[in-house]
Amino acid sequence: MAYSNEKLLEVMSQNPWFGNLPLAERKAMLAVAEVMPLRAGEMVYRKGDPVGAFFGVVQGVLKISTLGEDGREGILSMMEAGNWFGETSLLDGLPRPHDVTAAQFGELLVIKSPAFNKLMQRSAFARAIGALLCTRVRVLYSLVEDAMLRSTHTRIARRLITLARGDATMSRDARAIVPVSQESLAMMLGMTRQTLSKELKVLERAGVLALGYGRIEIVSLVELETRAALT
Repeated sequence: MAYSNEKLLEVMSQNPWFGNLPLAERKAMLAVAEVMPLRAGEMVYRKGDPVGAFFGVVQGVLKISTLGEDGREGILSMMEAGNWFGETSLLDGLPRPHDVTAAQFGELLVIKSPAFNKLMQRSAFARAIGALLCTRVRVLYSLVEDAMLRSTHTRIARRLITLARGDATMSRDARAIVPVSQESLAMMLGMTRQTLSKELKVLERAGVLALGYGRIEIVSLVELETRAALT
């Protein structure tokens, strides 16, 4: 799909991070970005790849993942439309730390390394990148804390709330339908599908969730948030 800069600005500004940037910074980013189509299953980059570009998701969903020594996949995050990613390697010059794959057909904005470095000379953009990194660190520490200190039941509730807010997007408003399969959710939580299924059925019987194919409906957000607050 062909987008005008005005349409791109509208679509991408729905993301809290990009939308809170000064208009001049948003326009400067879009002025140097190229649109790249993605097929479902296509790799954007692999773990260990050299520094490439800064990316924005215009359309589709991307899976951020890594593989263990035994070949098992761990899903770290899901990137939806409006999100930007790939800044870490551009800042530290080290190889890509994980795999990024298109979970469905989509389109990316691509800001190549030289253009990104020029944008970093703009103080407002540089501060925004710092804030983006801080958000990622907070999310990562929260995930580690959950894995170390919280029960399986609570971890599931907290991850579902995060996904309902767009995962990496972290919108204030949670949507009712979470488009995730039980298999993918189990990978995100680092648990077996059987363990997850057992806990989800408990939540379904309690009227908190409704389970569907490739999706989970949050019937009672208030109750789910109550369970997410438990240890």
